[in-house]
Amino acid sequence: MRWLDHRDAVPDSLRGAIIALGNFDGFHIGHQAVAGEAIRWAREEGRPAIVATFDPHPVRFFKPDIEPFRLTTLEQRQELYLAAGATAMLVFHFDGALAATTAEDYISEILAKRLGVAGVVTGEDFTFGKARGGNVQLLADIGAEYGIRTRTIGPVSDGEDAVSSSRIRAALLNGDPQEAARLLSRPFSIRGIVQHGDKRGREIGYPTANLSVESYLRPKFGIYAVTGTILSTGEQLKGAANIGIRPQFTPPKELLEPYFFNFSGDLYGQEIEVAFHHFLRGEAKFDSLEELIQQMKRDCNTAQQLLE
Repeated sequence: MRWLDHRDAVPDSLRGAIIALGNFDGFHIGHQAVAGEAIRWAREEGRPAIVATFDPHPVRFFKPDIEPFRLTTLEQRQELYLAAGATAMLVFHFDGALAATTAEDYISEILAKRLGVAGVVTGEDFTFGKARGGNVQLLADIGAEYGIRTRTIGPVSDGEDAVSSSRIRAALLNGDPQEAARLLSRPFSIRGIVQHGDKRGREIGYPTANLSVESYLRPKFGIYAVTGTILSTGEQLKGAANIGIRPQFTPPKELLEPYFFNFSGDLYGQEIEVAFHHFLRGEAKFDSLEELIQQMKRDCNTAQQLLE
């Protein structure tokens, strides 16, 4: 799958594409509806289908000190877009130049001239350009001058409210990964390279794979029933994981630490993806190491039952 940069002209083979335009961080069921319409439209006309995203997120650009909130990495988005049927992923690198681009220039200079798109699909509330000066009506009006057709998709509801990244983030912060998975259409997952740690888990009989949480949203700290995927082999694992600062040990260190049942291989240096399925309990500090070990046994038993 092609990975395109908005600052570069696209290859001739990808000009005339239909593009799903938005941020699409979590690629939840609402995002999937927008991308799905672009992909169907492209296939009907025998055109490439491109799904866009922004990196960094515009909010991160304007508020660099904001708490981490990403639901996916670029690599995860690329795989999700490919699985949906897209031909390519287009990354809008959000910097000062893009932030200062007027809505009119965004259409004429980027969409029309540099990317050569034939059609654009967005959500009804999509805004773009300097100070969010552009909306779907402006996109349709000015786009028509350059031969760009537009379609919009209304909010996707789950029967209660519109599905949104904000709802997913709130569910994760509240320790409800099942609700997040329902809105995403898949479990929330953190991907990373397994690092060497202080070997505390190994010493007490529960060796863990230590991962940095990096720019991901921090779900509610605590213990979860999880599954893991070793990306180099595709091997699937089941386990229990702690995400948090490890209050039992000093100094505090923010980590995701999955322990995989019945696994004895070497994961150091490997890239794995950990999917969150059930929240078991919050982080806690125990009076003794023995109490911690007994609780970990109970956590693993519960996780195994839930993951059956």
